[in-house]
Amino acid sequence: MAVKIRLKRMGAKKRPFYRVVVSDSRSPRDGRFIETLGHYDSTTEPAVIKIDEEKAIDWLQKGAQPTDTVKNLFSQTGILKKWDEVKRSKKEA
Repeated sequence: MAVKIRLKRMGAKKRPFYRVVVSDSRSPRDGRFIETLGHYDSTTEPAVIKIDEEKAIDWLQKGAQPTDTVKNLFSQTGILKKWDEVKRSKKEA
């Protein structure tokens, strides 16, 4: 089973906000998901990004693949940098 970390669109028409979720890659965009990691609201200025770092790093270690947009959000919040440090520390140990 391929697991993806992606955005789930929520909100009203013309007023979207997104939840960052872990889901099976075969499920639809707004369909079933395994776990919610946080949320992202692009309509506000500046955009609101709130993601649980521990859960995200845990899923990345399990092999979940983030989509391009989620990867950009992770790099903005510093999660990718922390995940890289975790990977490097495991290789050295």
